[in-house]
Amino acid sequence: MKVCGQNIRKIRRSKDLTQEYMAFEMGISQKAYSDIENSKVKINLEILTKISDILEIKPSDICSISHKCGTDEYEDKYQGLLEYMKKNNISVPKEYL
Repeated sequence: MKVCGQNIRKIRRSKDLTQEYMAFEMGISQKAYSDIENSKVKINLEILTKISDILEIKPSDICSISHKCGTDEYEDKYQGLLEYMKKNNISVPKEYL
């Protein structure tokens, strides 16, 4: 998950946001936020969702929740699910496209 922290830092900096701003928006201390970027804490779905909302990106732009999610097998299953939903007229939230 070290790559996740690095990606968060890279995206945050590209949007010219500070750690202090991110921490404030998340309701945590700057130190706690720094620990996220430095991979000192595990990133769970709640943290990933909060950060991606603040950065206005998809959680998958940061990282996958599990190291297994990055494999082709899971990507194929994801694409298959999207195709199934479209084929059966099930609405797909735009953030998943």
